[in-house]
Amino acid sequence: MASTRDIRRRIKSVKNTAQITKAMQMVAAAKMRKAQSAALIGRPYAQLMNEMMAKASEGTVGFNHPLLQSRPVAKRAVVLISSDRGLCGALNSNLFREVVKLDKNTVFITAGKKAAQFVARTKRTLAAEFSYKDTPEFTEARAISKLAQQLFLKGDVDAVEVLFPRFVNTLTQQPVLVPFLPIGKITATTAGINAPKQELTEHSTPQIFEFEPDEETVLGELLPHSLNFQMHQFLLETKASEQSARMVAMKNATDNAKEIIKGLTLEYNKLRQANITKELLEITTAQMAVG
Repeated sequence: MASTRDIRRRIKSVKNTAQITKAMQMVAAAKMRKAQSAALIGRPYAQLMNEMMAKASEGTVGFNHPLLQSRPVAKRAVVLISSDRGLCGALNSNLFREVVKLDKNTVFITAGKKAAQFVARTKRTLAAEFSYKDTPEFTEARAISKLAQQLFLKGDVDAVEVLFPRFVNTLTQQPVLVPFLPIGKITATTAGINAPKQELTEHSTPQIFEFEPDEETVLGELLPHSLNFQMHQFLLETKASEQSARMVAMKNATDNAKEIIKGLTLEYNKLRQANITKELLEITTAQMAVG
């Protein structure tokens, strides 16, 4: 049986751990609000860009672009986006379960240290490794997107997909695998991003687009930019998912630590009371023996 001194040490140790997890929870909560705001703000822009591209494609006949050309898929690349650090619950492990389902011949482009470590540990082919900040910048996303486009245009891969944890809400982050290249048919929906389309009301007017010099020129310029923006949005979604998962994980850890402290304190009080009772019995027995 543990002594009162051992229990006091365990209580102190758990309290120190609880202080750390509480501090991490507060930091993650502050970052979470900023990351969620950035991810949600970008969705309407992504939706509007897709609507504009879809409208431009309607005015083109026989429009052809290298990023639109589909071919039989002999080799594919996957952009795997993860967090840089752990302590964010099952976010990364759920993501990596989807990787296990992929073909072993898949080439990976990683964004985030955990993704790069997983690809290296499982001995999969790594084409390139990227990092991104707590507030992902457009230049970081553009570098990833540009490499993916180069691999596709050179014929090194026949298709590119993106695997990332999509932000649903604070408690839910869903790993999704979305197509990236070839672009295929241009529609007004945004792949992998929940961007609710605004319904027309009594006082609202539909979007009207005018293209200069013509639809084909505008569409040709927008296609690479739209891919860059999509990649930036994927990074924002991942960061919002990471901070949300970390905040929830640290809150659960803090609550569990408090429960452990409560149980240890009860055990300590019982043991202390038993020791006091034992000492009283010994004193009483000694007095009766002397008397």
